[in-house]
Amino acid sequence: MSHDHSHARSGSRRALALALAITALFTVAEVIGGLVAGSLALLADAVHMLSDNVALALALFAVWLAGRPSSPERTYGYKRAEVLAALANGVALVALSIWIFYEAFQRFRDPPDVLGGWVLILGLVGIAVNLAAGFILSRARKDSLNVEAAFRHVLTDLLGSIAVVLSAVIVLVTGWLEADPLVSVLIGVLVLVSSWSILRDSTAILLEAAPSGTDTRAVGERLARAPGVAEVHDLHIWTITSGFPALSAHVLVGRGEDCHARRLELARLLHDEFGIEHTTLQVDHVGERGALVELERF
Repeated sequence: MSHDHSHARSGSRRALALALAITALFTVAEVIGGLVAGSLALLADAVHMLSDNVALALALFAVWLAGRPSSPERTYGYKRAEVLAALANGVALVALSIWIFYEAFQRFRDPPDVLGGWVLILGLVGIAVNLAAGFILSRARKDSLNVEAAFRHVLTDLLGSIAVVLSAVIVLVTGWLEADPLVSVLIGVLVLVSSWSILRDSTAILLEAAPSGTDTRAVGERLARAPGVAEVHDLHIWTITSGFPALSAHVLVGRGEDCHARRLELARLLHDEFGIEHTTLQVDHVGERGALVELERF
């Protein structure tokens, strides 16, 4: 099991590092090209691709963190560092999208000349870069939720590159310079949508909300229906970091039940039916002094 996880982590690390190298180099080229060609659409797409660079870097960072051991001071290691970085990334994306909207408004009022040929070339290269990065990540995403999230970021940026090509074609064919800021607004919306999901997910984790798609009531009811269980209370389900749900609960069983055996059965149930591996279950007999004190406390 340890070997399998290590092998999967190594494959994820290689895929993320290669995809990050490809997209980061093109982001630099896109910034330079946007400044030379005078295209806000290229600069906006560079901002969007920069968000993908950050997402890939975060995913790569998370893979590295996953291999670091915990310590007495940090019992969960540094796993929450990924969430804090994601929150900062989301705030930065909101600021960048506001800048894109402001610049687009200015260009609607006074559209500058745009070198459509350069924009078209860089847009086509952007499509090729995102297809290559997507192909690399698609081979490793089945082993990692982190890689799956990064793969989706790259697919979103592919849409941005297609939009850049569309604006360049419109400028070259019709000479309508407003197409450049118009496409920039569309890319700005994509950036804003990306920031919303990042802010929502990172904030939910930091507030220790139940993992997305997990119904706490359904989990509690399923535990209460398990053989030998009389009552379940003080149930908490939260996320340590993305893809790492945790659960704790106090379970009361009948006087004749084997507490240790019931705990193992419930832990197996949570793993098999809800995908929750990290569980802390306190199991007591109904009417025991320790259980009564716990009930009075909560």
